[in-house]
Amino acid sequence: MIAPFVGGGFGGKGEHRQGVEAAKVAKLTGKPVMLIWTRNEEFFYDTFHPAGVIKIKSGTDKSGLIKMWDYHIYHSGNRGSDTIYDVADAKTSRSGEKRNGPAVHPLATGAWRAPSNNTNTFARESQIDIMAAAAGIDPLEFRLKNLKDEKMIACLKAVADKFGYVAGKTPSGRGIGIACGTDAGTWVAHIAEVKVDKNTGKVTVLRIVCAQDMGLCVNPQGATIQMEGCIMMGLGYTLTEEVMFEGGDVKNHSFDTYSIPKFSWLPKIETVILDRKDKPPQGGGEPAIIAIGAVVANAIFDATGARLYRVPMTPERVLEALGKVKG
Repeated sequence: MIAPFVGGGFGGKGEHRQGVEAAKVAKLTGKPVMLIWTRNEEFFYDTFHPAGVIKIKSGTDKSGLIKMWDYHIYHSGNRGSDTIYDVADAKTSRSGEKRNGPAVHPLATGAWRAPSNNTNTFARESQIDIMAAAAGIDPLEFRLKNLKDEKMIACLKAVADKFGYVAGKTPSGRGIGIACGTDAGTWVAHIAEVKVDKNTGKVTVLRIVCAQDMGLCVNPQGATIQMEGCIMMGLGYTLTEEVMFEGGDVKNHSFDTYSIPKFSWLPKIETVILDRKDKPPQGGGEPAIIAIGAVVANAIFDATGARLYRVPMTPERVLEALGKVKG
């Protein structure tokens, strides 16, 4: 099986670059400087999440145990690329820009929340779902069957319990997806429910449940808010946020052509924090964002049988994927 991932450009750290430019001018003049960019300049001078392609070859035995995993990253980072599943024969490799070599990306690239982990978790968890469907095994059961990591197992069981998950082979038509991953020393698992309009390709996310093990949770309310914020922000890279460009010319000039999440998008969000009081605290600001693309893609597959390999999953791409589904 091969699952490529192509990631679009996501907004980066324009405000930081503003500050750098202002500091340069202030140093030259010896006076404080306020630099204000227009919205058009913000889009043009910003840095963007690097686009990447992930190719995976994998195989299982007749019982559904993963026996082979060959994971290759092209031109994006390796954060979050760990196999996480129990596979004896596993390899992860990466090809990227070489120092002083030709540039791959025509635009300046920079960090985005949980840099590269969104890309890698999307690819890995999509592939796991593909394998579960091919094996005829419920996607939660397939994951648990191939995991030895007790923290990941606990997160998956906790999120399934909170969701009220009922096992079923995919695609079931219910629109339920599962995904999990790790970031910043924290384990996270999601289950999402979506509705897909097969006439327009519009995807509506109805509900997302997230379970997180971040060791000792120092501030439960703050951690919950971060989880909820990650989930909503993740819906942007999942469904709409795409930078359109031609060469070095950025075609998006404002938010009328670059749609970020709105409160009207907000699904029902439920969170579970597995508070480990005997463990040191870990990161809580980014982990819940990494699996949003994967959990929504897997839910779309469960609803329709259409598999999407690229984010954002715009209505046009959903309709294209639906057109490939055999009737």
